[in-house]
Amino acid sequence: MKALVKDKAEPGLWLRDVPEPAVGPGEVLVRVLRTGICGTDLHIRSWDGWAQQAVRTPLVVGHEFVGDVVEVGRDVTEIAVGDRVSGEGHLVCGKCRNCLAGRRHLCRATVGLGVGRDGAFAEYLALPASNVWVHRVEVDVDVAAIFDPFGNAVHTALSFPLVGEDVLITGAGPIGLMAAAVAKHAGARHVVVTDVNEQRLALARKVGATVALNVAHTSIEDAQRELGLREGFDVGLEMSGNPEALRGMIANLTHGGKIAMLGLPSQEFAVDWARIVMSMITIKGIYGREMFETWYAMSVLLEGGLDLAPVITGRYSHLDFEAAFDDAARGHGGKVILDWAA
Repeated sequence: MKALVKDKAEPGLWLRDVPEPAVGPGEVLVRVLRTGICGTDLHIRSWDGWAQQAVRTPLVVGHEFVGDVVEVGRDVTEIAVGDRVSGEGHLVCGKCRNCLAGRRHLCRATVGLGVGRDGAFAEYLALPASNVWVHRVEVDVDVAAIFDPFGNAVHTALSFPLVGEDVLITGAGPIGLMAAAVAKHAGARHVVVTDVNEQRLALARKVGATVALNVAHTSIEDAQRELGLREGFDVGLEMSGNPEALRGMIANLTHGGKIAMLGLPSQEFAVDWARIVMSMITIKGIYGREMFETWYAMSVLLEGGLDLAPVITGRYSHLDFEAAFDDAARGHGGKVILDWAA
């Protein structure tokens, strides 16, 4: 089969012929239809310091996918050939305290699909049945391909109650855009999205942001005045990993405000801890998705009319993967999809 492989310990990815994966007793084999390009894939392609530490070559990359089940292992009973599926990209040990307590998203021994084991940028993918999500309700195939990052957005956005709340989202990348759509759909009063990229801010307006703010020109305080907020924002969703973004969020949160932080900083940085303490601000770190409560919420949100179509801005054949990765690396749009059925 064809697969995108990190074949050498140097920048680049290569489309190679590799063996079709074998299916174990508790696994399913998926014929991949679409995949989404993630920031993790860009790191692996560029072979930066993180990738050099995290990845052993050769490796089939990718973890965002949708496809059809073509074979099931002998112990699999709840998934059938022909099911349309996506998959949870975090494979857990099942034996640690958190796994045994049902908190699998907190497993300390998590292995990442397409990072710690062969991934989804291939014509076929073998995955444990316990990591498979069957789409019981029809979902657009491109949207189903990005359920993994959509889950990050849902996990972050729904960490705290949103009904009637004023929400500040820092970072209008694909996950920030999806979080804005979720927050508005879930009943937030105002959703303000900040970034410095006008193209992404335009996408934020398309998904329902009340205000899409270029912080290179306008301050968060100005947005508060425009909206008539007298006490600050109730909930912050930090999606950028940018130190100034978090500092600005903390400075503009109401007393007792809550922050869900998904953005991953590249290095340590200082924040105003006295303000956090005196304002009784809660900060919650987010990684991945709750298995599988977040997945259930994702499906229900889409069934209820949530529209993620504006977030997908690039579609390419897998044969044109170089152009697709270049598009994603420019950072001007939303999600980029690779078509493996073409």
